Amino acid sequence: MALFDNALKGLGVTALVGVGVVLAAPLLFPATAPALRPLAKGLIKGYLAVADRMKEAMAEAGEQLSDLVAEARAEYTAGAAVSAATTDQRISTPSET
Repeated sequence: MALFDNALKGLGVTALVGVGVVLAAPLLFPATAPALRPLAKGLIKGYLAVADRMKEAMAEAGEQLSDLVAEARAEYTAGAAVSAATTDQRISTPSET
């Protein structure tokens, strides 16, 4: 996951700088204003679409990780119960400590 985070670390800043340049260009070059507005809107729409997809992907990854943790905890508890039953010991689960 760290590799994925590192790959995207500068992407947002780069996109925002690009949008800022496109938005500032009409102030610096007034003749380009009519042509750059649709381009700026397109860049912003693209950024929003990518941001939505990333949110969905992160939510899905979080859900899968949560399911994996729950499954591992169930197996751990079941294994502790079998071990305790064979040695007549009380089971201590992580939630009880």
